[in-house]
Order: sequence, then C-alpha cells, then structure tokens
Amino acid sequence: MTKPIANPELPSPPTGKYPAKSHARRVAKWIAENGGPQTGIIYLEGQLTQMTEQSLTRLYRQRRHFFYLTGCDLPDCYFAYDIVADTSTLWIPPVEPEYVMWAGMPLMPDEALRRYDVDCVKTTDELLRGGDSIRNMLSKQRTTIMAIKDRANLDIYQSDALEGSRPEINFDWARKSIEACRVVKDEHEIAMIRHANIVSSYAHEQVLASVKRASNEQELNAVFVMHCHANGCREQAYGCICAGGTNASSLHYVHNDMPLEGRLNLLLDAGCEYNCYCSDITRTFPLTGTFTKQSKEVYELVLRMQTECMEMIKAGVRWEDVHMKAHMVALDGLRKLGILKKELSVEKILESKVTTRFFPHGLGHYLGMDTHDVGGNANYEDPDEMFRYLRVRGTLPVNSVITNEPGIYFRRYPLEQELQDGKWDGIIDQDVLRPYWAVGGVRIEDDIWVKEGACENLTTVKSGSEYVEATVNGS
Repeated sequence: MTKPIANPELPSPPTGKYPAKSHARRVAKWIAENGGPQTGIIYLEGQLTQMTEQSLTRLYRQRRHFFYLTGCDLPDCYFAYDIVADTSTLWIPPVEPEYVMWAGMPLMPDEALRRYDVDCVKTTDELLRGGDSIRNMLSKQRTTIMAIKDRANLDIYQSDALEGSRPEINFDWARKSIEACRVVKDEHEIAMIRHANIVSSYAHEQVLASVKRASNEQELNAVFVMHCHANGCREQAYGCICAGGTNASSLHYVHNDMPLEGRLNLLLDAGCEYNCYCSDITRTFPLTGTFTKQSKEVYELVLRMQTECMEMIKAGVRWEDVHMKAHMVALDGLRKLGILKKELSVEKILESKVTTRFFPHGLGHYLGMDTHDVGGNANYEDPDEMFRYLRVRGTLPVNSVITNEPGIYFRRYPLEQELQDGKWDGIIDQDVLRPYWAVGGVRIEDDIWVKEGACENLTTVKSGSEYVEATVNGS
C-alpha cells in the first residue's frame, strides 16, 4: 500500500473563532491608556485584489493589521470598530455574476457572520448607506476616525454623501496601537503558531530523511514545501533558504538551485504559516550523513550558543543581554578552536568586535503574523555594530514569541579582504581559520514562547548532532 504524503498522526489544528473582538477591545484600551482618543472609530481596509498583466489574480496576502481585528482573510473588505458602542462591522464583497462565473460563489454575509468574530457583516455596496454604514456611525457623533495612512481611501470620509459629518482623521493611533498589542499573544494565537511549528518541524524531518536522494538545493526546498502543503499549511511564512556548503554563509541566500555535489552541509531556514501565523525554523546538517571535524566543532558551538541563551529567556529579560550571551559563547568557542588567538584576553577580543564577523546578525526577532513581527523597536542606526541588526530591543513581555537563532558564518566578504588588509592581525589566526571556510555557515533556530520565569520551545524537530546525523542516514 502506498504511504500517503500527508501525515494523519500530526495533531489537528486549533479550532474556534479567531478572537478578533477581544483584539479590537485590547487596541481601544491601549489607545485610551496611552493618551489617545477614548471615543471614535477604528477603520481599516483589507488588501485589494491585485491582477497580473495577463488578467490573472496575484497571490493574495491579507494585511496583517486588518486580520488582527477581523480574522478575515477575504480580499476587498472593510472594517470599522465603534469604541463607545463596542460594535464591529465587516463589509465583504457582494455577489457579482462575473466573479461567480470564474471563481464560484463568494462567502455570503450570514456565512461570514458565523465564521468571523464580528457583530455585523454587510456587503461593500452598503459602505456609505444603510443602518450600519460609515455614514450612520458618523451621524451619531462628532467623532474621530483612526486609520492607517496609505491604507485608507479618504474620499469616502470627505464626500458630500456624509451630509456634513466631517470627522477628524487621525493617522497616529491605529498602526502603533495594533503593533503594540500584537507583541503579546493570546491563547488562540499561541495555538496557531504552535501548529505552524508542528507542521514545519515535520517537513524539516522529511527533508533530513531525503538528503541522500537529492542532488540539488531545489529538490530539498521542494520536499519541505510539499509536506507543508500536504499537511494543511499551503503558504510559506517567507521564502525558503536552502543553502548548500559555502552558500550558507549568505544570511538570506535566495538562489536555492545550486548542485550539492562536493558540499559539506546544507542550511535549511524554512517555515510555513497557518491561518496567517508563522513559524521560522533553521536546521543545518551534513549532506553525507556525517559532520566533518570542522563542521562538527562549529555545529556544537552554535548549539551551545542557543542552549545557554535559552536558559535566559523569560518575561522581563533584556534582549540585549541574551544577545550578548550568544556573543560571549561564540567568543569563547572560537578562542578555544584557535580561530581567535588564545593568548588574547576576553576584553581585548570584545573591544575589537571581531565576533560580529562570525555572528553578524541579531539573536532573534518577534514572531507572529509576520516572520519578522512588529513591535521590536529595532535601531538599525545604532553606532554599535554589536546591536545594529538586533531586531528586538528592551525587555521581553510575557506571552510574546521570539526566535532564538544564533549562527557562526565564514563569509569571504568582507572578512577575506579585511584579513588581507591586516585589520585582524594579532586577533584571527588565518592558518587555523583556513579549513573552516568550507563549512560556510551554521545556524540553528527555534521559536520560543516567553513565559513568567521560563520559556517553552514551540519547535519540535530535534537539533542534537547525533539525531541530525542519524536521520540523514535513515536510522
């Protein structure tokens, strides 16, 4: 009997309505508590249908701010939340005969009301008329409309159809309040991130088991996507990074189509999304089934970086401190290997910032409806290159989700030129470094739920070197 591609043993996805109404209330409360309007309407427009030059529909992705307050993944929709009345209204496209001919019947208002956590569902041809129209909301009070700039058609607010109700338009509060609230996840959001991790972890396992049958990066990329799609997660959270050998030294490698012959390892950074919530997982493994001496040394160092950082992650921890722990472990490991000269003091090495040449990116980022999720308050103008690419600054709140993804890379650019220029004389031992160039890069990444006093790893695929080698070898 042929084995099915989908795995019936994977846990079922979470059930129940997406808690959009509680999100709307949370956003309204945040606005009021931070000095914003205590009355008014939060108004959002969903993503519009976009067409190609050949009159085909482009791949659709709902605006995340819109989804957060509606749970609606339909195109061409509008939403309003009346703060005082505590009522939410969703406008969806009406039935159009031409649409039905090509794509079938759309979702009807009564079906949408059952599916989405909103109080009222109307069709978009009623946006400016009817009892639940924008006009009716505005006629009740002189009010403020809070919208996101460049994502709202202001013509409807200023039109004569509003019969003199000219609301104040505010672009300050909607975006920043939603982004602040999105950092802290509720139970339903954690469940969706967990499910995306379960499916992605399974797909990573299937890639590991397929390594010895593959001759090109694109084959392993395809294995990952196939198993995600077959198990209910059609969309990828981001473009896969499937990098063989020295290609893994590029942090966001994009080609994914190079031969694997003669390369030591493969770095697979890939994650699917479930119902608009993302996973983000990276594993590095030997293409032959056995790590070389240098690859094993680097792999174990990265695993130690991740493990020691994991022990620090809990609500209230300062993310810069966790990031620096990763650098300190990297410094210690590279020094023990002799790549950084052993006779140098820790202080001297830190002062040089040489570890940024081997670990150039931040330790992690928030995860949610976006892979690099909102709310991190990054400072890409930071003059300190230790922190310039750190996507999260400050303390971690309880029920945030963050990635823990240290890496060690051997990037010929700019390091090779800097070595030739003498920049690292007396700090890097080039003779010791030489055999490590072929390793390319090693990254290990898991998705971490931040709790009071602890954390939980939502990623289920294992990362121990013995497990990785055994799985590649079919054990």
